[in-house]
Order: sequence, then C-alpha cells, then structure tokens
Amino acid sequence: MPSPPVEPEFGVVCDVDGVLPITHVRRQLGRVGALFNRSPGDRRSVLGMPHLLRHLAHSDLEPQVFYLTAAPDVSAPLVTEALNRNGYPGGTALPAGGDLAPGWLVGHSLAPKRAALDRLAERQPQLRWILIGDDAGPDPDLFADFARRHPGRVAVIALRQDRLQSRRLLDGDDLPGVEVVAAPNAEEMLPKLDASLGLEPQQRTAVDAWFLTAGERGNDVTRLRPWTANNAVRPLVHGRTYFAALAEAVAAAGPGDVILFAGWRADSEELLADGGPTIGEALAAASGRGALVRGLLWRAHRGTFGYHLEQNRNFAAEMAAAGVEVLLDQRVRALGSHHQKAVAIRYAGRPGDDLAFVGGIDFDRGSRDDAGHQGDPQAASSDELYGATPARHDIQVELRGPAVREVEDAIRERWDDPAPTTRLPWHVLGDRINGSPRTASPLPEPAPDPPDAGHCAVQFLRTYPRRRPPHPFAPLGERSVARGYAKALRRARRLIYLEDQYLWSADVARLFAAALRRSPDLHLIAVVPRRVDQKVATRAAGLGQLEAMAMVRAAGGSRVQIFDIENDEGRPIYVHAKVCIVDDVWAVVGSNNLNNRSWTHDSELAAAIIDDERDPRAPDDPGGLGDGARKFARGLRVDLMREHLALAADDDLLDPARAAATVRARATALDTWHASGCRGPRPPGRLRPHVFGHDRTRPPAPHRWLTIPAYRIVLDPDGRPLGMRLRRAY
Repeated sequence: MPSPPVEPEFGVVCDVDGVLPITHVRRQLGRVGALFNRSPGDRRSVLGMPHLLRHLAHSDLEPQVFYLTAAPDVSAPLVTEALNRNGYPGGTALPAGGDLAPGWLVGHSLAPKRAALDRLAERQPQLRWILIGDDAGPDPDLFADFARRHPGRVAVIALRQDRLQSRRLLDGDDLPGVEVVAAPNAEEMLPKLDASLGLEPQQRTAVDAWFLTAGERGNDVTRLRPWTANNAVRPLVHGRTYFAALAEAVAAAGPGDVILFAGWRADSEELLADGGPTIGEALAAASGRGALVRGLLWRAHRGTFGYHLEQNRNFAAEMAAAGVEVLLDQRVRALGSHHQKAVAIRYAGRPGDDLAFVGGIDFDRGSRDDAGHQGDPQAASSDELYGATPARHDIQVELRGPAVREVEDAIRERWDDPAPTTRLPWHVLGDRINGSPRTASPLPEPAPDPPDAGHCAVQFLRTYPRRRPPHPFAPLGERSVARGYAKALRRARRLIYLEDQYLWSADVARLFAAALRRSPDLHLIAVVPRRVDQKVATRAAGLGQLEAMAMVRAAGGSRVQIFDIENDEGRPIYVHAKVCIVDDVWAVVGSNNLNNRSWTHDSELAAAIIDDERDPRAPDDPGGLGDGARKFARGLRVDLMREHLALAADDDLLDPARAAATVRARATALDTWHASGCRGPRPPGRLRPHVFGHDRTRPPAPHRWLTIPAYRIVLDPDGRPLGMRLRRAY
C-alpha cells in the first residue's frame, strides 16, 4: 500500500522592523507623520500583531517561527526580549545586519535580509514559508524575490499596509501558486490569512479567550489577579437605584467594618434617598458606629476653570470632622485626573455580606436620576440644552464574591502610595492652611476573599499613566482598559452595543473600525449625549467626536448606528454611562470613556464580566465562535435597549440583525414625528439619530487652527510613551 502523503511542514518569517519600538530613521519619520493623519480610512496599526503570530503558532500547522530584522547580530537577545514583553510567541531571532549594520539606521536592508532568508531556506529545506511583513520597507520586493527564486516554497505572503497611499502590492498574477493578502492591521489581516491557509477560526470558550492574561495586562507589579470567578454581579441602572443600594450597604456597617471609596467628585449634601440621608450623613454615621471609613478624591481644579476643588475640599473637611479620612489626591500627570468611581465594604465576621460598587456614578449632585429621566432635584448646575435639572443616564454594578477583594486592593494600592498627594507649592501651602492630610494613615490588613457568591467571572481593567514619580503599583503605567477592549473586539462578530459619554478619539475608534471591516455581519449601536459637557470647548470636543464617528462610519456604513436620547417631553438626556457589550458575551461597566484621556492619561477602573450561565434563547451563540450568549451580558443589553425603545418584550432584540433593524425603525419614526412638527401621538421610544457635527467631513481652517491644539492637549491628551504612540499600540 502506498504511504499516506506527508503533510508539509511550515515556517513563519515575520519581519519585525515594522513593529519594534526602535527602528530606522525613515520608518520613524513615517510614524511621526502618521500622528498627524486623521483620515477616516486610516486604520493602520501594529495592534493585534502579537495575537496574529500567536494564532499561527498555536494552529494545527505548528509552524516554526522566525523574527527577521536588519538590526546587527548582537541585538538578537534584545529583539527577543522586546517581542516577548509585547506578547509575541517564542521564536528565533534572525538578525540580518552582521556586526555593525550601518545601513539599518537609514533603512537600507534589502540585500542583507535577502541573504538571511536564503540562509534560512538552505538550513530548513523541508519548510514551506508564511512570510509576514509590511509595505513601508523592503518586504514586498524581498518576499516576491524570495518566492520567485524558491518556487513552491512560499505558501502565503501577508503584508500590513503601513503606507496610507500604498504602492501597488503583489498579487497572484505576479507570483503563481502564492497567496498574497494585505490589510492595514492584524485584525483585518487574520481572517484573510486563515482563508489562504485553510485554517478554521479558533473556537474557544475559555474565559482567557476574552479576558487579559496576567502577561497581557502589561503590569506585573499590581496586587490584582488576572480575574476572579464565582461572583454575583447586579447592574444598577440609574443613580437613584445605585444610591439606594449604597445607602443600605453603608447603613449596615458598624464596629470593625471597613468602607473604602475612590471618586472624582463628592458633594456631601447629595441625598441618597428622598428623605435622606445625604452621602455625608451616611458615611459620618457609619464612622460614628465604629466603622473605618477612608476615601480618595481627585483634588481637582478651581470652579473658575469649570471644576470642583471647592466641593471636594469641603467634603473632605466635613468628613474629617466626623472621623473619616479623605485624601485629595493629585498624583496625576499634568492636566490629568483620578476618574475612578468605586466603593468596597468589608463586614467584620460577615464576609458573605461583603460587597463593592464600580461604574460611572460619583457621590455628586445631579447623579440621582431614575428611569423617568426628569433629572436629580439636586442639580449641580442648569444647562440651556439639558434644562434646570439635567436628566442623566448612568450605570453602576454591585459585586459580591472574590471580586470585592479586587476592588478593595485597587483602592488600597493608591492609598498605600507613599508619595505625598501633591507636590505643587501652592497646593502644599493650601493644605497646611486647611489642615488637609498629605499622606495616608495605615489601613488594617485586608480580610481574606469573601466566599463565592455567583457564577460570573470578573476582570478589573485600569488606566494609569506613566508618570514621575511613578506609581509603585504601576511604575510603567497600566493600559489594561485599552488592551481589554482590543482583545474583546477581536472576537466581535455580530453586535457591539455601546453607551458612552464621549466616543471621540480616532485612536479608540480605529479598533472598532478594524472590527467592522473584518466582520461584514457586525453591527455597532452606540448611545451618546446630544451635546458633550465641555461648555467652554464644545467645538473642540465636537472635532474629536467628528473624527471618531467618521472613522467607524467609513468602516461600517449602515451597520453603524449612533443615537442620543430624550425623555418623553423631548428634553435631551445626558448619557454619562460607560458600557460596552460584545456579542452578548463580554460586558464592561466602569469609569472610563472611549477616548485617549481615559485609555492612557487619567486613572480609571472598569469591571469586565463574563457570566458562566448561558442564555438558551435563540440565537444561542450569536457570535458563532462557541461562546454562547451569556445571561449577564445579554440581560444588560436587552434591558438598556428596552428602556430606550419603550419595549415591553425582548423578542425583537435578541437577534443582532433584528435588534439593529428595530432600533433603526423606532428612531426613524420618532425623528419623522419631530420633523412633522410633533403632529399626532408621539411614537414610543427615546432614541434620536445623533447628527452633531457629522454633516461635514472636515472643519473649516480657522476652526482647526484654534480647536485642534485645545482638543489634543487639554481635552483628550495622550498619556502613552512616545514609542507606543508612534506605533499606535497600547
């Protein structure tokens, strides 16, 4: 009998000069130029390249992996270390530069790389090659030449389009028998590469297919675990719902119990319920009963600049009089803030009652609204668009189980930072005059994990910038919010549902745009405010939103729907929620907005949630990757959409395509009613198509000269190290 055919063995050669932080001068100049490009079609990024290589390395092909670089031979260990640190799979460095490699500095690397590939092919005659690179260097010519001189040895050439105006790339006619794929980023390239190699999409249901691993977090100093299992998670939609739960939890605290909180703003007079108590009274009473109450608030800037230093300072002083220590924390980058909103409550001797809250709601005036959206009677300020008591849509989650310890540790890390809360001389003088503490008193040792309470896995994602002096718990910063979104969006196939206060950064929108281009059946539904809250810089904020929305619309066309909301009287509702749900599997609720500031510059905290329990209603696996629909994610999405659409049943919202059609129909009906002069009965629902500033693709020149610097520097600064910014990575 004839022997069965031998399956070909594969090797992967990836030219990494396009992804390394240090590269030749010409490429770096190109990266600098890309910083200033805001084209809606510019989806170029190195983000996702580690995943693409890991995907190939762990596929059924089981290829050997080689990393080609024009750098000198002595750099091989440094190249390997840099790649490992950024999540690339193990492989062999293939330096082509010899001893000194002077040509590498200016990008003259074609000849040495050709020689290195030839030597590799000679050493590995049994391998068929998958060649991966980009079009900003010699790779198109290098790979085509190699394929012609080694017929039958190249399976696929994959080129990341790093040039916005790309030269003509290779195609099948140039190289018979060789598949050529190209895309501006790894997310769009991977499905093409799989199709060329005959690989099926990997179906994984493990939590680590969605959540960041410890290495992927990018911070090996933190106390936080990658994630915890067996938690109970309850969404608290609207401030009134959250404040009622918070009041009950604080009222139950007494001797030996611990209450820790972190916030952006606090008003001690804000009521937790119609008849009281206020937040200040509730915390003071808990302290009076013997509970240890400690808090961190951003110091903020003066009201002259539209901020709330006076309110936070007054809150801290009132709490100090009641035995509650509150630090005004200014350990941030210039123009930065502490934006986390979290509470952890540990009950001595009653660990099963321990709970925590995380989300977008502070202890501030204006937050206690409900589903009727008439606004909080204790408004922070009136607004010509939103009215005397602005309606606000927001969300917090209540957590029970091991995740409570994670929230506590996230607050403790900041509390235990030995650096003074501020170093600015005028701040120090003011603190001494007011008697404000500048360092924290010690906390008692934390209690062990609370017992298991439910069936949800929870991962906490954070942002901390790289700063001086560094945070001891994140000395190089942490951008796990950005990385967590990037990993989850990698698996998006049918529906991304968003509610966000801003959605205004092109760098953030690029991730959503790549997912939309990669998956032709993917819908994006977003709910945002009708007008952002930057009263002084509304035009600058609008520029950022224009860029972001133009990018996702260019990628997804009619599959992208962006709305704002109004109450039944037609008054706009300010959307302050920060929620994202992907394919009814992964849900995240936190303090972070979808912009550069939240992903790179300020401190943020978000809870990503995957429920172990599946929702059996059809479609039972909307993404088609074997994950199934999960009860928490689907339940939260459907509840939010039902409120906005005034629907009593779920039937029209379970299937992603049907949900998208339902949303479009209801929003169109309401918009048509408004256009008719509001004649006849008002159609049900609250969604209106969001049209702010999107009728033009480019603002006029005077607008750009004045507002672009304000937007880039003040409203939406980028806190990444320059190398990450240049590579569009996190």
